[in-house]
Formats: sequence, C-alpha cells, structure tokens
Amino acid sequence: MIPIRSLVKGIVIAIVVAVVLTYLGDYISVRMRMKHSTANDPFETITALRILAIDEKGNKTEYSVDTINPQQTGTCVHSLFPHYGDPPCWYLKKKFAQPIPMAIFLFPKRQR
Repeated sequence: MIPIRSLVKGIVIAIVVAVVLTYLGDYISVRMRMKHSTANDPFETITALRILAIDEKGNKTEYSVDTINPQQTGTCVHSLFPHYGDPPCWYLKKKFAQPIPMAIFLFPKRQR
C-alpha cells in the first residue's frame, strides 16, 4: 500500500508539472504568433468607458461615467497567462467591465 504522504507528494508534483507545461505551451504560442502578427494578434489595445459605482442611501448604487477621465485603455495579450508585462485579454476585458466602486466619506465637524 502506498503511504498517504507519497501519494500527496506525487499529486502536487503532477499539478506543478502540468501548470509549467501549460505556461510553456502558452508562451511558445505567443512567440509564434509574434513572428506572424496581425493588428490584434497576439497583442491588442482595449478601450472602454470608466464606469463609477457610487453608493447612496438605502443600499442603492448610482452608476455614472467618469467625467474627468472617461476612457480607460490597456494593452493585453491573447493567451491564458500574462506575457511581456501585459495581462491576458480575457482578464482585462473582465476587469474593464466592472464598475469602479466609489465611496463618499463625510467626516463630522470637530467640536472646539
């Protein structure tokens, strides 16, 4: 019978090897597409509106476009993992779709 410690160690090693091989395959895929790149592959620039989520009374939220900086732009890579300092496009699109939470703090006046 195989001891539990050996079984757990083998599973952890298998998971680490699988993640490393997946990352290497993803990296090679990006490098190959860089040699024959197009306008949006493997790197793309995404532009989206900056939506603010402003908390109000009664657990309500008001959504509005940021008037100071209405657009946010980011460069991403079409892959599973980040490469060359750019996040993957699936992550950046998800991040840009989320409103930016804003909170208004009212500080009470100091009594003298």
